Amino acid sequence: MSTEHHNHGQKDGERPQHADVSFEATDVRSLPIFKFLTYLGVSVIASFILSIGIYKGLIHYWTSSYEAPAPMREQGPHFAPEPRMQGMPGHLTDPQHDMREKVETDSKANNELGWVDKSRGIAQIPVKDAMKLIVEKGLPAVAAPVEKK
Repeated sequence: MSTEHHNHGQKDGERPQHADVSFEATDVRSLPIFKFLTYLGVSVIASFILSIGIYKGLIHYWTSSYEAPAPMREQGPHFAPEPRMQGMPGHLTDPQHDMREKVETDSKANNELGWVDKSRGIAQIPVKDAMKLIVEKGLPAVAAPVEKK
């Protein structure tokens, strides 16, 4: 390999000449690109102006055809029909107060001793006493269900 410059038959500043290769006369023509960008800008501005005109026309149509509803008579608050969910407007009791009352009632019922039906011999005893009886005596025997064929 040689590091010296080879002369290919062209002078300084000239374009290279070759029998098998052709080169374009100019790199890029700029006039069509500028025309395209100009048309694009004009069409974007025209579409923007058109959309503003449509918007203003729709606003005019809406304001000219819209009638405000008649004012409603004040008849007091309107509530949903019963049963209402606790804590919603119109429900007069506090849900937490209701829960405390329910727990208190259930606890009282679980600790009462008394007759449910005295004539048939059905009594109510406290749950703690009933659990002790079941542990001592066991559950009563229950007959197995009979399958029908």
